[in-house]
Amino acid sequence: MISLAVPFALGAVSAWSAPANLKQSERYENLETFQKVLHFVETNYVEEVKNKDLINGAIKGMLETLDPHSNFLSPEIFKDMKIETSGKFGGLGIEIGLKDNVLTVIAPIEDTPAWNAGLKPGDRIVKINDESTKGLTLVEAVSKMRGKKGTEVKLAIFRDGFSKIKDVKIVRDIIKIQSVKFEPVEKGYGYVRLTNFNETAAQDIKKAVEQMEKKEKLQGLVLDLRTNPGGLLDQAVDVSSLFLDEGVIVSTVGRNKDQKDVKHAKRGMARHDLPLAVLVNSSSASAAEIVAGALQDHNRAVIMGQPTFGKGSVQTVIDLGSEMGLKLTIARYYTPSGRSIQEKGVQPDIVLDDFDPKRLAEAKRNTDGMRERDLKGHMVNTDEQVSGGEYRKEDLELIGKNKKAGTGGQDSKASKGVKPGDESSEEMTPTRMDPKDDYQVRQAVNYLKSYEVFKKIGLKTVSAESAAIKPIADKTTDSKKSQ
Repeated sequence: MISLAVPFALGAVSAWSAPANLKQSERYENLETFQKVLHFVETNYVEEVKNKDLINGAIKGMLETLDPHSNFLSPEIFKDMKIETSGKFGGLGIEIGLKDNVLTVIAPIEDTPAWNAGLKPGDRIVKINDESTKGLTLVEAVSKMRGKKGTEVKLAIFRDGFSKIKDVKIVRDIIKIQSVKFEPVEKGYGYVRLTNFNETAAQDIKKAVEQMEKKEKLQGLVLDLRTNPGGLLDQAVDVSSLFLDEGVIVSTVGRNKDQKDVKHAKRGMARHDLPLAVLVNSSSASAAEIVAGALQDHNRAVIMGQPTFGKGSVQTVIDLGSEMGLKLTIARYYTPSGRSIQEKGVQPDIVLDDFDPKRLAEAKRNTDGMRERDLKGHMVNTDEQVSGGEYRKEDLELIGKNKKAGTGGQDSKASKGVKPGDESSEEMTPTRMDPKDDYQVRQAVNYLKSYEVFKKIGLKTVSAESAAIKPIADKTTDSKKSQ
């Protein structure tokens, strides 16, 4: 997966040497074959071709035999990459990947041009400015979509449910992301959504919790990492450290299994008294998966939602000189218990389907029948000082909902022969969910409430400290080879 908003780290070439397991004679034999093909193409191809173009094409093809994140960076693409690492570039604000060899939207970043244009996870990008995306690498696609602020790019989009391919024109902008949004979802329970792991992610989450606790102490927190494409590794460590005071957060292991980089929680930042539920989905990737995996392995949070994206590899960008570069996968991420995130992703503790809140409300049965309080002249509960002669706010809201839903809770469009979902699938409008109406958020709050109930009835719980996982063993192995 390639980010249009997240910088890569630039690396340096330390040495050029043949792998130890490759015989020198075999290496020369392979290079001789390459030289023969190069010479034959240069002298016999129907049109004259430049040697530089052939070499660059050969390198590009070689890297395409590896994994989707390893790429040759031509001068144009490498220049864009350097601009990206500076944090100043015009873009769309989407994460893209190749799914079934088709350029696919992994996640539009909230409040960016792509999100405002109505792009959604799973949308297939079949053309960029009338040029087919078939055969494009991810970095080539990124390069074509990035450009100067204020300029326009046209994407041809196809989505499940569309009757035809749609052209969407998007104006590029400087990608400025408000990474944290928060609000209390109900008394004692807070909600924090992290859209991206930028350089202030952990600090912003800490401030959000403090802001909500100015009114009352929180009994539980929902951390929403859905559709979070990742970002900076150090921020993944810092965000985890807000809830874990010790232990391994993530390990990176490269080709040499004996050499690994282990990141530990930072002491003095953690809130141990705050029950935590973390929401994830198939568009939660990279740094979001690191946080979810660490909190899950340390039994510090309940992970809820859908399995995550499965981007568990580390890339470095190397300057080759002559304004060219190489982006190469050099390591894998591992959770504290030694699980590889790659391909599998993080599996939630509790799987939750996602539902359209409007249709869920329409499908909800009205089971609020007549009660004692509805009887004329009923005795008033003087302990709560409730007046029997006035409508309650809840009653008025219920009446309003029933009127909108119609008889039996059916959609009024059903009478016109419109199938539910047909009209919405064609829309290209941003969808901003209210966490108070979000089904998965509501379920997360319910689980946090049940935690408080179990404490009251004396159920023994395992503390984060006693359940802390020890650092992974020296020999870390990938449970399943991928790519």
